[in-house]
Amino acid sequence: MPSTEFPVSLVIPVYNESKSIEAVISSILKQTRMPDEIIFVDGGSTDNTVQLIKELTRHDERFSLISVERAMPGKGRNIGAAAAKHQWIAFTDAGIKLERDWLEQLVMKAATDKEASIIYGNYAPQINNFFDNCAAISYVPGAKPGQIRGRSIVSCLLKKKVWEEAGGFPDWRATEDLVFMEKAESLGYKTLETPKATACWELQPNLRSTFKKFDLYSKYNVWAGRQAYWHYGVARQYALIAVFILLGVFHHWLWLLLIPAWMMARAAKRIFLHRHEFGWKEIFNPFTFFGVMLITMIIDIATFSGWVRALFSKPPR
Repeated sequence: MPSTEFPVSLVIPVYNESKSIEAVISSILKQTRMPDEIIFVDGGSTDNTVQLIKELTRHDERFSLISVERAMPGKGRNIGAAAAKHQWIAFTDAGIKLERDWLEQLVMKAATDKEASIIYGNYAPQINNFFDNCAAISYVPGAKPGQIRGRSIVSCLLKKKVWEEAGGFPDWRATEDLVFMEKAESLGYKTLETPKATACWELQPNLRSTFKKFDLYSKYNVWAGRQAYWHYGVARQYALIAVFILLGVFHHWLWLLLIPAWMMARAAKRIFLHRHEFGWKEIFNPFTFFGVMLITMIIDIATFSGWVRALFSKPPR
């Protein structure tokens, strides 16, 4: 669709993204269908993110930068959406590389149905090393041919009126996207999906950062009252493990063998769900098997850690 017939504003919240911002801007500039305006909202970066954005975009009037003292991703998106000039707003994040036809695919999908108000694209993990491979298997949803992995705000195009009627994003560090998407879809707007519009997501680089990220996600999910979608399922599994331990102590030690069997079964299931991307061979790779089990356990610990912290602290207003 010509830009004049379907103008789009792209909104990106940023905070201390000096290591990734150049890749984001580069992927925007390579789009086969450029956004008509690109709005960065900096939430108070203490590194040189602001300077880099200004330097890399100073010759392109389509780019603009809004700086605020402190803004979580939700507030950053709200500020950018409020400033957007156009009816259609695309959202993505820093730490993302957009495929060349990302926006083109979103716009083409929206143009196929005049009733559509929300278009979700796809996302994929960036695999740079063995740890990324294991991390993707451990916590990124598996990809099925011809389908998106799941709905995400990092690959989304919607009408500005949807954002307005949904009341914007909560001003949170995490989970704000899930709360907003559920609210927007509950309003009855027609939603479409296009797996060809792919945003490539940068994974956490090590176990420590993975733990911190999921501890944070866990805490905000509890504050948002979303335990039924995550926490209760994990708790039920460990309640079953507690039963095996009691049976091993008071009945027979062979019950304890069910614990490593349970861990291996979880890893095998995750690898199976990613068979379309990594192939069946990974299920027979002992290094991948061990890596997936380890990362899964770290995420479980982070789940309970964030849960406890949420119970003993107050959510942000």
